[in-house]
Amino acid sequence: MLFDDMSPQVLPPSPLIRGPLLPGTFLSTSHLDGSVFNMALAGVRVVELAGLAPAPFCGMILADFGAKVIRVDRTKAGASMDTQARGKRSVAINLKTSEGVALLRKLCVQSDVILEPYRKGVMEKLGLGPEELLKENPGLVYARLTGYGQSGMYAKAAGHDINYLAMSGLLSRLGRSGEKPYAPLNLLADFAGGGLTCALGVVMALLEQTRSGKGQIIDASMVEGAAYVGSFVWKSRSLGMWDRPRGENMLDAGAPFYDTYRTADDKYVAVGAIEPQFYRQLLRGLELDEEQLPPQMSFSDWPDLRRIFSERFASKTQAEWSQIFDGTDACVTPVLSFDQVSSHPHNSERASFVKDSSGEESPRPAPLLSRTPAEASVDPGPLIGEHTVEVLKEYGYETSEIDKMLSAGVVECNGVRAKL
Repeated sequence: MLFDDMSPQVLPPSPLIRGPLLPGTFLSTSHLDGSVFNMALAGVRVVELAGLAPAPFCGMILADFGAKVIRVDRTKAGASMDTQARGKRSVAINLKTSEGVALLRKLCVQSDVILEPYRKGVMEKLGLGPEELLKENPGLVYARLTGYGQSGMYAKAAGHDINYLAMSGLLSRLGRSGEKPYAPLNLLADFAGGGLTCALGVVMALLEQTRSGKGQIIDASMVEGAAYVGSFVWKSRSLGMWDRPRGENMLDAGAPFYDTYRTADDKYVAVGAIEPQFYRQLLRGLELDEEQLPPQMSFSDWPDLRRIFSERFASKTQAEWSQIFDGTDACVTPVLSFDQVSSHPHNSERASFVKDSSGEESPRPAPLLSRTPAEASVDPGPLIGEHTVEVLKEYGYETSEIDKMLSAGVVECNGVRAKL
């Protein structure tokens, strides 16, 4: 069914949802194009409350795979800090007003998912906690993404990736031998244990909703998410893989055959030749005689092996080593910079990186689905409030009501203003 104007239309429930009809459901007619509905999350409506990196990443994942994500920004907020906003639309609402709170309530109860990144208790103070909203929309998936979770002594505490990683136990295992623990960017807790894990929770809850017709609350703790990502480390301790101090084990850069090495042109290669057959190919490429070297798994000889490997790798450029090792199972690859990744033949062949309309490059959505692949929007992201008028019309507001809210400062519309 297609419509030739932008007036709000009540449509059937999302294609994903086979349970009871969600009350008051609306869907933008501008979304009824074939490419969108070929994606896995087509028709799923998400309200993302604007926050920092983890929640925007979760929202971007959902948008990349076809969900209709509306980011709710604050009014008078200036420029958005959301660098993971592709495929989203923005509505600016003043939540310090009762009218703004009522508006957000309407958006939430007419959507499939709400993504909330605030500290424990903030939404409850607004009267928009999960218990209230689930009464009005029993099928709502209410995702709460926080550092420490919704319970526990730190539930209301501030923190960042390094704090959550520390609390997960993983930070104690990261770093070089003899050095302090080292946090590897803000990836493990914020994004792997936070945004990505939360997105998985949302998809699982939506899948279960097709059977029960009921929504549920997702308590996504970045501490627990990071720890869960580290399950292999936890569960492989009984194998003796982590018996030695930090930075002296096989997979934490303690082993000379699992490390990075500087090349003659001041670049680096990564080596991961763990298995004996791969290790032999490494030695062959380095033109080293295994009989003249200490055994691969002789811990006490690892410093000497690392020195030998370092000297050998420093004798050729990164490109020369790539020529030697490409096509082998030595597990040696170049350490590529952001400027190099898209031009590497492997990544280029798979189109692993994409550019938006401004020419900025970023990773293509993953994983690649055979029938319903993600289609990353070329739009880098909306201005704050860019789609306020458009979205409010879709959710059933009349032109006069929108004008009144704009005049009263309940909402803002920036960028190219939609025709009223």
